[in-house]
Amino acid sequence: MPGAGDRGKALARWLGTGLLGPECVSFSVKAAMFPCAMPGLFLLPVSLSLEVSVGKYPTIYAVNGTEILLPCTFSSCIGFRDLQFRWIYNNKTIIDGIVKNEKSDPKVTFKDDERITLEGSTKEKKNNISILLRDLEFSDTGKYTCHVKNPKENNLEHNATIFLQVVDQLEEVDNTLTLIILAVVGGVIGLLILILLLKKLITFILKKTQEKKKECLVSSSGNDNTENGLPGSKAEEKAPTKV
Repeated sequence: MPGAGDRGKALARWLGTGLLGPECVSFSVKAAMFPCAMPGLFLLPVSLSLEVSVGKYPTIYAVNGTEILLPCTFSSCIGFRDLQFRWIYNNKTIIDGIVKNEKSDPKVTFKDDERITLEGSTKEKKNNISILLRDLEFSDTGKYTCHVKNPKENNLEHNATIFLQVVDQLEEVDNTLTLIILAVVGGVIGLLILILLLKKLITFILKKTQEKKKECLVSSSGNDNTENGLPGSKAEEKAPTKV
């Protein structure tokens, strides 16, 4: 029975064929070194390589009569060949297409509605298969699913869904409360800064005043009180006048 070392060498030869990209190599080697501790780990690089995304927001809103871009991008760490993509509106296919390879732009093979335009491109490895839907109607509201299948990954399939809501007009977001909170917070911060500055100014003035008082005391203690004859003075008695 071959050991972990033999399996590692076999995997290295397999990697040399180019079936796996650099993003999958390190993960696959770990799977080969620990097959018993993590059963089925060989399948993970393939199952995790194809990804589809329709952006950060699961729901988008658009005004009736306008147009909207429904985003969709895909990625595969081992590359793709004759990749098939499809957009499904609810349960109905509205557009089909294919991407030959990384150097080819997506091509439409079927389109159900003339209002739909493919805005996809593979330039700069963006792998964009988004569609533009023009002249929106209220009936366009619904679920849109971007579906991708990659023959290079044993026809592995993946999809992502986005919801479109067609409305009369977009609701304006009332930011009054937010502005009030920001104004209050800004005012409090400004007040604190002003207090700190005043504190420093007062401390500086008091320090200077104390220094002047000390200088005054030192100067006064060194004066010669000969003329005023005060007790404790340094005046000497005058010699009696000779007759």
